[in-house]
Amino acid sequence: MNNIIELKDLTKYYGKSRGIIDVSFSVREGEIFGFIGPNGAGKSTTIRTMLGLIHKTSGMASIFGKDCENEGHIIRKDIGYLPSEVFYYDDMKVIDLLKYSASFYGKIDMDRIRNLSSTLDLDLSRKIDDLSYGNKKKVGIVQGLIHNPKLIILDEPTSGLDPLMQQKFFELMREENKKGATILFSSHILSEVQKLCSRVCIIKEGRVIKVENINDMINTTYKKIRLNFKDQIPDALEQLDGISAAKKNHTEISFLYKGDINAITHQLCHYELQNVLIEEPDLEEIFLHYYGKEDASPESRQEQL
Repeated sequence: MNNIIELKDLTKYYGKSRGIIDVSFSVREGEIFGFIGPNGAGKSTTIRTMLGLIHKTSGMASIFGKDCENEGHIIRKDIGYLPSEVFYYDDMKVIDLLKYSASFYGKIDMDRIRNLSSTLDLDLSRKIDDLSYGNKKKVGIVQGLIHNPKLIILDEPTSGLDPLMQQKFFELMREENKKGATILFSSHILSEVQKLCSRVCIIKEGRVIKVENINDMINTTYKKIRLNFKDQIPDALEQLDGISAAKKNHTEISFLYKGDINAITHQLCHYELQNVLIEEPDLEEIFLHYYGKEDASPESRQEQL
């Protein structure tokens, strides 16, 4: 399977200030790839540098096998890009803006415009100036998909969308993916990435700290364990191998556990418990655990690239 996106040691400094440092990952053809991290982690800088919208300091970025800086004008015609913030000419009507956008790709497909707008409940007759932030985001989504792009790059796409519209958006992305589009989905909302993506890249303070299959991340790496004791929580419990991110509340403790589940259950049999719950942690809990670590070594960051 070909890689649609390849980044190798991509670095961007703003003067002496850190943007991103040695960002490396690849996105395979036909996958929905998650790019997650809190605001300020470097997600938007990575995307803008990758698209050639800002100049890199060093490193390499290619899309469709072409260099992003030198051949950006060729690459961008097959990319649908939704930035985290959208700005438009306020006096234009939605339909006029979308037809104008479509004209850059050589063809105005009114059926495509109407179908996408209908899916997102977007009123084509309204002026941009009269739209809420959420409806302006819908315009950006339609604008990014209007030309049936081979690669869809979404930077915080659901901000401003209500929960029902978010579900419609997810369904739309799955449909586009089924038709053959590769999707890079950047977000700080972990539940969204968990629903949509097959692999995920975690970025922290401008550096990639992990690239991993989501199923591996959730199902095989960690278990979430919650214990209820009759009396106080034993002090020695938190010292057991594999336990992290512990939270205590009176006689209850919960933690993430990495390792052989048989080993931890054997240890727990020595304690007098009222209740025990072992379940799969959601991606957000795992993600927050990664961010709880002070540093990640270069070796661990490159471990699964």
